[in-house]
Amino acid sequence: MNVNQALEYSMQPFIPMFIYGDYDAMESERQRGEEAMKALIDEWRANDEPGFSFDVILELADRNRELCDQIGEARLRNLSSPLLARSLSDDDTCAGIGKLQGRGANVIARAVRGDRDAYAVEWVRKPIKGCVLGIDIETTGRAPERGYIINVGWEIMEMTSDATPHDAEAHYCGLPEMYREAGVPLADIHHIEWADIDGKIPFRQNTALHKTLLKLMKKYPYMAHNAAFEDSWFMMHLPGYAELRRAGKIIPIDTRQICRSIDEEVRTLPRESAPASLENWARRRGTLAADADERHLGLEDTDLMLRTVQAEFNRKSMFKA
Repeated sequence: MNVNQALEYSMQPFIPMFIYGDYDAMESERQRGEEAMKALIDEWRANDEPGFSFDVILELADRNRELCDQIGEARLRNLSSPLLARSLSDDDTCAGIGKLQGRGANVIARAVRGDRDAYAVEWVRKPIKGCVLGIDIETTGRAPERGYIINVGWEIMEMTSDATPHDAEAHYCGLPEMYREAGVPLADIHHIEWADIDGKIPFRQNTALHKTLLKLMKKYPYMAHNAAFEDSWFMMHLPGYAELRRAGKIIPIDTRQICRSIDEEVRTLPRESAPASLENWARRRGTLAADADERHLGLEDTDLMLRTVQAEFNRKSMFKA
């Protein structure tokens, strides 16, 4: 599907009663909708003047979530997402390093010259300084165009050797009523039950939460472990985020990339042991007890991530003297 076809699709009336209950029809509609979103996002990222508002994509995603609810979350759980990025771009990594070191992203890009192994040198080339927003979200799945954000937590921390995270907040977000009986998806991982979200405003409708998040993200670069996940979800759920990201006013920093770059132990441990996962990294740095597990809740995981990054930076004497 090309961009013009995707825009035509977005303007077609969607009449749920004509397809709900017909699995083949619903699945066909889902595939068309997701192809349209992918075409539009690719155009948005490639063209500074794409000729359409990002709201078109957000509206398609909202429509797709309602459709996926009817298909059934369990049917789609293991289906890959065309809109979930596997990693941040090299440009994003250079921007993140530059932000924390007071260097230009272009300077770092020239030093790296496309060699990702060179990030290990660039991360330690200059002292780390400034302040970051740590953030983590819990969701009902991996696909941002199909699922919902149900928990978000954040803290702010100065990038110093002995700083303590502060201004912590955690918010639960609601789900459609059908999940009262169906159950909260992935509850076996995040342990969020219906009682936690009952009566809460869904993330997409929580304009006060949107305003707070965008204000913080514009003020501080944000850290997340596997930040491509948060970035993909905020693109599809947080109005205004895509525009600010493209303008360079929001800078995500991936702590998993930091771990893979500067923790030499990652290269010696078996890949199947997931050495760069937050849980395993934190155990190696002593910020999580050997017999403890990662909580998989927004604020708790954010706090663990920030303390682990701090421990790693201290280990490498990376903070400004």
